Amino acid sequence: MEPNTYVIFPEAAGRYYDEPEHWTVRPADTFGFFNLHYVVSGQGYVEVDGEWKLLQPGDAFLYFPNRPQQYRSSTENPWDVYWMHFYGDALPEILTRQGFRRTLLWSTNGTKGLQETWNRLLSEIEHNKLLRPSVLSMLSYGILAEFSAQAVPLLPRRNRDTSQAVIQLLPAMQEAACEPFTLGEWAAKAGCTPFYFCKLFRKVAQMSPMDFIRLCRIRQAKQLLLDDSARPISEIAQICGYPSVSYFIKRFKEVEGVTPAAYRASFIYRR
Repeated sequence: MEPNTYVIFPEAAGRYYDEPEHWTVRPADTFGFFNLHYVVSGQGYVEVDGEWKLLQPGDAFLYFPNRPQQYRSSTENPWDVYWMHFYGDALPEILTRQGFRRTLLWSTNGTKGLQETWNRLLSEIEHNKLLRPSVLSMLSYGILAEFSAQAVPLLPRRNRDTSQAVIQLLPAMQEAACEPFTLGEWAAKAGCTPFYFCKLFRKVAQMSPMDFIRLCRIRQAKQLLLDDSARPISEIAQICGYPSVSYFIKRFKEVEGVTPAAYRASFIYRR
């Protein structure tokens, strides 16, 4: 196989756990592959600028090629870690453009999608070795794409929970859901950029900020539909932040499976 055939290809991949003595040290310019580790459970440490940084479930680290590396498991609570060494000619530019050079340590929302794709890659390697390189490339890309979609910088513990700031904003966002939504304003309140606000929001709420706003608006609309059966649907649409009644009906049906009129009628009939 030509090394440049695929955008991404795994040099090796695996999983290790229950190894309290695990400790890896690589000097600069001795390892020419990307190195991604993802913590499933337990704890471990990564050396950054002379300090050991704690990693916990959902955390990860990504080394670019030829960087010095030092990481180890906790001896008291050994980590369970998926890992992948990979390469591709375009990857340095792609990952740099996506911001992955700015830090070594990352946090994800810990959902099972990343683990499932990793397990498929490990199964493919175990059963077919390198006989199906296109499948290996596809699964490696799936891991990297899933990681890229979830990853946010792992902040220092002393000011780490910008995610906590997002959680604290949820009641206010719900209260103001029917007002015009401006992503930048809410991101500023959380102390981060809109890009990372969206990633942090997905991590804590399992949905995008706009999906959350839409659910809050539809919840308010449902209440208004039932509180006053004579109020026009066009007026309810305006109150709930939808200047276009047709767009309101479309969004309502996406969430509830029926139109606002049908939703209202079903409850009036029950009464």
